[in-house]
Amino acid sequence: MKVWFVCMMVTWGLIALGQEKKYSTYYYQKATLFEELPITSTDIVFLGNSITDGGEWAELFGDCRIKNRGISGDIAEGVYDRLDAVLKGKPAKIFMMIGINDVARGTSADTIVGRIVRIMEKVAKESPRTKLYIESVLPVNDCYGKFQGHTSRGKVVEEINRLLKEEAQERQLTYIDLYSRFCNEEGKMNPEYSNDGLHLLGKGYLLWRQLLLPYIHE
Repeated sequence: MKVWFVCMMVTWGLIALGQEKKYSTYYYQKATLFEELPITSTDIVFLGNSITDGGEWAELFGDCRIKNRGISGDIAEGVYDRLDAVLKGKPAKIFMMIGINDVARGTSADTIVGRIVRIMEKVAKESPRTKLYIESVLPVNDCYGKFQGHTSRGKVVEEINRLLKEEAQERQLTYIDLYSRFCNEEGKMNPEYSNDGLHLLGKGYLLWRQLLLPYIHE
């Protein structure tokens, strides 16, 4: 009871000071861990949300240089706020997919892409030798009745990807179109790759690996 009271007092104090936490408890658990884990100039970093978080990337590619820096539930602003832990190591490559949780919050495509552009600019400024790959946001599918905030807004995903491609080309960054390869004939996430319309099954990660393999080795 005493511990609970102390925790609540700290929480209320932070809120009173306008310092309430911006992100989830899990975000801070992972972000603080990533601050302690080194990144080197030969590493390949995967940045993103739960879809990235769920991949066993080093094992999928058989490459111990690949570091998973995905955090479930993350948004574009969250990635930006934890970039320093990645960029201080000046990694060789960054593969980034972010935006679908922003979609679920009702954020417009323009705003989401604007926040991703801030990430592009920060990488270019603070680690100019790092090669940044912009991955399209994956399609969604509302047939499962799950994650409806995400899966009901497939048209927003299409618009994000259109804008992302333009921004990447303007900055001479590599844009990787995963979206079209994960779509079914209806333009939604192929059920072969997902069982909830948002996250990936094993076959989905194998397809993702196949699509990224040329860029990992270039």
